[in-house]
Amino acid sequence: MPSCRKCVLLVLVLASSLLALSQYSKSQDAQQIGGTIVSKTQPKAKVPTEVIFVKGAWSSASDSITPVPEDGKITNSAFSSAYFGITYRLPTDWIEKYQGPPPSDSGRYVLAQLSSGDTFKGSARGSILITAQDMFFTPLPAANASELINYSKENLASDYSLETAPRDIRIAGYSFIVFAYWSPVAELHWYNLATEIRCHSVEFVLTSRDPKLLETLVQDMNTMQLPTEASPTAGTGGNGIPVCVKDYASGENVIARVDPILSERRFNPVPVRIIIDKKGTVKHIHFLSAFPDQAKAISDALGQWKFKPYIHDGKPLEVETGLMFGGKFQARDPGD
Repeated sequence: MPSCRKCVLLVLVLASSLLALSQYSKSQDAQQIGGTIVSKTQPKAKVPTEVIFVKGAWSSASDSITPVPEDGKITNSAFSSAYFGITYRLPTDWIEKYQGPPPSDSGRYVLAQLSSGDTFKGSARGSILITAQDMFFTPLPAANASELINYSKENLASDYSLETAPRDIRIAGYSFIVFAYWSPVAELHWYNLATEIRCHSVEFVLTSRDPKLLETLVQDMNTMQLPTEASPTAGTGGNGIPVCVKDYASGENVIARVDPILSERRFNPVPVRIIIDKKGTVKHIHFLSAFPDQAKAISDALGQWKFKPYIHDGKPLEVETGLMFGGKFQARDPGD
């Protein structure tokens, strides 16, 4: 009997300990607010697949009608961009698997990323990257597409070898500059073709292990349509679209100016492209990278700016230019 009483006592002690532990655990997961017990444990949220959550600055525009660079799309096996005036039919059995990121605060766009699909019959596969660099905001020492290509050639990493020095070629009746290089280690070849449209260096970067495939891709580009202004050393707009002029929103061109009040996040670069109408007022605002509160403050300010009308051959024209608000973009050394 004494041993049984000890067993009962041991069971009671264990039960009491477990009850106390349970109460302690509950007290850690709940708190009392007034007369209500509120659980601190939040239900687990299921993250959707194939979705990337990004909190930060993003591209936006003052209206949804005026074309912007990042609005290019692929429809019926063709890439088209209303902003750049490009229509490029994809090679047979080539597809876009992934869309590119938003524009960078240095004005770099990924317009399309193309690759040979599963039905491709060629012996070697490859990729086509269509990009654009806003020449208003590039941190590199280049004023046009030709200088940008030559800069890339002069700063080619040591583990790459030059195959063809930059040279001018004609594609679909338009002027391009092209150079080729390759990686002996990866056995990959690159063809980089560029022209300038609306003060953007538009580049087609072709990659494959087979140089013959790259030559074929270049030939396929002869069906492409571009605006008449396309040129590696020009490409400043006109012919029904705004003329692009770097730093037009400065000096005597500005008649009235109101600075935006950036109360928060004042240190990130905020590159902005604007279109000024024939009367000198801001017609369109395109933010390459900005937080919503920054976009609103800058839009409110720019709506009060007044410019001298841009005159060409005695006629007023719409002009497109760029401004940088917030913190200044810090250029990095290419070797970093």
